[in-house]
Amino acid sequence: MLLIVIGAASSGLLLQVPDAEAFCGFYVARADVKLYNKSSQVAVVRHDNKTVMSMLNDFEGEMKDFALVVPVPVVLEEGQIHVADKALFEHLDAFSAPRLVEYHDPDPCRVYEAESWGMAKSAAPPMAGALRDERSRALGVTVEAQYTVGEYDIVILSATESGGLETWLIESGYRVPAGARRALQPYIRQGLKFFVARVNLKEQAATGLSWLRPLQFAFESPRFMLPIRLGMANSQGAQDLIVYLMTREGRVETTNYRTIKIPSDVEIPEFALTEFADVYRALFERALAKEGGRAVFTEYAWNMGWCDPCASDPLSSAELRELGVFWLDEANDTRGGAVPVQLTRLHVRYTAETFPEDLVFQETGDRENFQGRYIVRHPWKGEAGECS
Repeated sequence: MLLIVIGAASSGLLLQVPDAEAFCGFYVARADVKLYNKSSQVAVVRHDNKTVMSMLNDFEGEMKDFALVVPVPVVLEEGQIHVADKALFEHLDAFSAPRLVEYHDPDPCRVYEAESWGMAKSAAPPMAGALRDERSRALGVTVEAQYTVGEYDIVILSATESGGLETWLIESGYRVPAGARRALQPYIRQGLKFFVARVNLKEQAATGLSWLRPLQFAFESPRFMLPIRLGMANSQGAQDLIVYLMTREGRVETTNYRTIKIPSDVEIPEFALTEFADVYRALFERALAKEGGRAVFTEYAWNMGWCDPCASDPLSSAELRELGVFWLDEANDTRGGAVPVQLTRLHVRYTAETFPEDLVFQETGDRENFQGRYIVRHPWKGEAGECS
């Protein structure tokens, strides 16, 4: 696998490198990211011009073959780069995924009585040493910084032209997918830098983990966007992207694509209790087809302090701070009341043809709660006495 999207990694190239030398109602199920074979997850925290982005890498293969290239607006300092906990994404997914709930109609006589009484219802990679500075300058590539963070060796690059950057990557031992030069070009024109990460095998072995922890980095930029075009250079078929956006004021939407809410509060038959994954997948694909494959779908928009119905508890203040929610203070608690964090879950299925531009976002003032919710209703089957 040469190239996939962020998290596998939606705003970036995945390249191969050579061998290293040295719910009100009863919750039943949720339609989580396991539904999709090619799915990536990105968590974005945004307030004013500050952004913290976390990417879950679902790379499968030998660790020595992993490398990631992500366009970033500035040269990142070492303190702006971290590794995060995979469990944070699992909790985000569980909390915000479309959910199935079931309701059992009560004895109609009891309902009648209750209503009549008025009761309420209830070390830096080796590439720099492998190529002389003179060669890098000739290619128009500058190594702006290099760090080892956790199990990742990281280089921050700038470039003046895409062919030079492509050549630099190839000469540094990366297997660059066909189409990379064209994909890199618009980011170079915008003056973006390139965050390049690959696995430090020694540090990875020290973690004792069989997977790669999410990469997280912070920066300041007036641009509120997620670059996805670079991940299409040699992608095969459509890819699913789940973006969790945490903001202070309100729901997030895209400005350059239509953002619509997934059909919700739909009553579905009882067989969905055991086949909810298939039912939701079909529902999503039908909604996508109706939009010609060119829409971004809101699957969840809610204050992080509570939910109804809840597929999972809200994330704690400590978890939110780990994700980079920098405006929370120690007094904020996500149990039982609103907190200054709005979570928007957007679902995109895209190809190079349907999404020719990167995703550009804006935070709105809309705080209306929304969730993808699907209902199985069981009619009363008991013996009802005469209602008096």
